[in-house]
This record gives sequence, C-alpha cells and structure tokens, in this order.
Amino acid sequence: MERGVEWDFEPTLDRIAALMDLLGSPQRAYPVIHIAGTNGKTSTARLTEALLRERNLRVGRFTSPHLVSMRERITVDGEPLSEERFAQVYEEIIPYVELADTQGRRIQFFELLTAMAFAAFADTPIDVAVVEAGMGGSWDATNVADGTVAVITPVSLDHTDRLGPDIPSIAGEKAGIIKPGATAVLGQQELEAAEVLMRRAADVGAVVAREGLEFGVLAREVAMGGQLLTLRGLKGVYDDVYLPLYGAHQASNAVTALAAVEALTGGDEPLDADLVRQAFAQASSPGRLEVVRRNPTVVVDAAHNPGGMQATIEALHEAFDFAKVVGVVAAMGDKDVEGLLELLEPILDEVIVTRNSSPRSMTAEELAELAGPIFGEDRVHAVERLDEAIDRGIAAADAEGEFSGTGVFITGSVVTAGDARHLLTGEGA
Repeated sequence: MERGVEWDFEPTLDRIAALMDLLGSPQRAYPVIHIAGTNGKTSTARLTEALLRERNLRVGRFTSPHLVSMRERITVDGEPLSEERFAQVYEEIIPYVELADTQGRRIQFFELLTAMAFAAFADTPIDVAVVEAGMGGSWDATNVADGTVAVITPVSLDHTDRLGPDIPSIAGEKAGIIKPGATAVLGQQELEAAEVLMRRAADVGAVVAREGLEFGVLAREVAMGGQLLTLRGLKGVYDDVYLPLYGAHQASNAVTALAAVEALTGGDEPLDADLVRQAFAQASSPGRLEVVRRNPTVVVDAAHNPGGMQATIEALHEAFDFAKVVGVVAAMGDKDVEGLLELLEPILDEVIVTRNSSPRSMTAEELAELAGPIFGEDRVHAVERLDEAIDRGIAAADAEGEFSGTGVFITGSVVTAGDARHLLTGEGA
C-alpha cells in the first residue's frame, strides 16, 4: 500500500498513537532515551548506545535517515535487523496498520517505520531504547514514547518550512519531547533556543542538565585518528577518553551521550571510567567526517545545513592538514544550499557539483548556477553522475601529486554521504 514519502506528511500524533494502541503500546515496554535537535542526533544516539552496550545492556536504536539501507534505522545490539527479521516485523504489524487505515487514520511512511522499531524492540526484548526524532519533536512519530531522558542536541535553522522560520519556533518544536518528570539533557544551545527549552522543562517539571554548566568537555586535544578528551559528566570526571571521531562537535556529542546515560542510571556514583573509555574508543559514526580512502585522502560528511557544515569545516581544518581540497557536492533542493556553498567557498580550491540518488536532489546544472557566483565559474565543474564526479575529484587530487597534501571532501547531504560511502567502500547494511 502506498504510504507517501518521508518528507511529505501531515504533522499529527493522532495516527501513530492510534496504531500504538492497537499494537498494545510496545513503546512503553522499556525505558527510552529520546533525542531531538538539529545537528548531531545520530552521532549522539550511536555514542549513547555504545555506552549502554558496554554496561551489558541490550539496546535498541532507532535513527534516521539511513545512509544506504533502510534496515540501518532499526538496530538491536548494534546490528541492523536482518532482511528476514525486517520483513517479519513488517508482516506482523501490517494487519494493525491496515486496521488503523480503515478507521480513517492512514498510516504514513515514517509512522510505519517507527511502529516497526517499537514493536521489534518490545519483541526482542531490549533493556533500553535510544530513539532519534525524525523531524521536530512535538508531532514527530517517535514522540508517542515518553523519554525517561530527553536529549536536545544543538538547535539551528533547518526544515524551516515545517518547524518555523526562526530558532525559538524550531526550539519550541524540539522541546516537545521533554515530558513531565523526565531529565532534559541539553547540548550547547544559542541563548534564544536555551530560553525556550528551559521554559518547557520548567512547565513540565523536568530536571535540567546543560552542556557548559552541569556537564561539559573540560579538555580536548587532537590525537591520531580522533581526539583525546577529559569529560565532566553529571556524576564524575572522566579523563584520558579517546574518541575516534573528529571535531569539537563530536566531543560535545560524546559528553551529551555520557550525561544522558548517567541521567538514566540510578544513584550518585559515576560510571566506571574504564567502561566509558572502552565504549568511546570503539565508537563510530559512519558518514561523519569519515575517511573512506587514502592516497589521495577522501573524506565523506553528511552535513546538510549551515549549522552542521560550520562544525564540519572547523573539524576538517583541525584534523586534516590538507594543502588543497577538491570538493564534491550534491545537495537537496529544499535546503539552504547557498548557505552551504558560501561556507565551503573559503576551504575548497575547486568544487565538482553533482546530484545524489534522491529525487529531492538538485541537478548538477542547478547547483552549478548557484555555485558559479560564489566560487567563480573557473572553480566550478558540473558532473551529472555522482560516481563520475567522485572519479573526477580523485583524478584532480592525483594530478597534484602524491605528496601535494590534496584531499577530496564529499558532502552536502546524508544521501550524498551514503551514496559516496557505498561507491567507495561497498559498505551498506
């Protein structure tokens, strides 16, 4: 049955709430750490999961969007559902979905996936779920769960057509996941976002933990393949923590995940420091400043809005000593693409514009029209296919010579990162 597309839906919790009732409310079978925000949600979810699993808990993780396979979105014990299990869960819940349809509540694409995740987690069963909101918070399908811990990563402008034109209105939507009696773990926020989030927490009687006040990154230095951190959590200080991810934003995601797990854990005792070190040392966040090839070095990143791109560029500067950078960019037409290109202009020596596999992708020609005035026509090359654009980028870096320090940076969208990663590594769920 046709369920529409993920990015075109009518915002309401009525349909998913009705479906959850029919399914016996599986989202209430386990505690939930619920994560909303503009940037860093998936990385924070993966880091939270890593800590929980290191504590020998069985963890279900629901994130979106996926890089390559839809099955990546629903994981148990760190592994995507198998093709057989994914199909089985679908078959098990579809009669209830169709029943909800007949009641005048036509279940939409993301709602179906959310219901599958909650049902699969209850059936496993898991000890705790880490659930990333798809868009916004208040009316996002995942908000039928009441998070014991509500995490809000940094809020910035994105999805303004859906969430509102400014930071306070977007923060207001994200704040909807903060429920009565929960602990709200707030990543670093602009003042106007923080005010909205704090007001919501006060209104519902939530305990608040804020990055930079109740918890934070005390020290950070670049290390081979990542960074070495000293983190102040809610219950203790954890030093010599190696994180194999790049950038200040990933350090913030890590300490936010740490605070979320501490908030879920009873008592005042800190987590075992060795457990924290072990969990984070094994952490990964595919498609986030990920090196997918050497000689020349090719880095893939999923940044798709100016807030995310700014953090990525700062991390790229810090972690990679490139003398020159060739960019390969494909972006969605409904994003602030001009804002992305303006941020990229100072760091890219040339840019190859292309398209990704999504129907929402701008064409290479459309992207070239935007990029031309920003970069100058001589630095912009339009290549219609992503695989050919990547080949051209690598060839341009190779032409500079092996010791030129030239890197290739592929970015602009989660779909671009997923497509490029698959093309260059063959990896996918």
